[in-house]
Amino acid sequence: MTTWNLEGTKCHLLVCGGSSCKKRRGEDILETIEEEIEKQGAEARIHPTLTRCMGRCNDAPVIVAYPEGVWYGEMSPKLGKALVRAVLKDEMPEENRMYTFGEDGMTASSERGTKGKKKGGKAAKV
Repeated sequence: MTTWNLEGTKCHLLVCGGSSCKKRRGEDILETIEEEIEKQGAEARIHPTLTRCMGRCNDAPVIVAYPEGVWYGEMSPKLGKALVRAVLKDEMPEENRMYTFGEDGMTASSERGTKGKKKGGKAAKV
């Protein structure tokens, strides 16, 4: 396993690797993000990681940007590439934003963020 020096890392992009996200090209999104980071020479500034299920299956594929704590849903390779470019400009795009972390914890960025779906297809209670 490779170990990176994360000093200077500006943003950690967590790409969901759960089954719903995999079915909707989550791994392709990660690959596109990694390619864009390399193209931009930003390997020391942005660190992508494939995770296990993040529990937002209805919004798949999901990416979380930290330390900002911004959750994005229904992502695509194109949107992943745009996210990398925005992070390098010190921006967090509004497009496909579901949650933002603030002083009061997580806040839904739209009505879509308040709705969830439990594994097995049953809607979560809100």
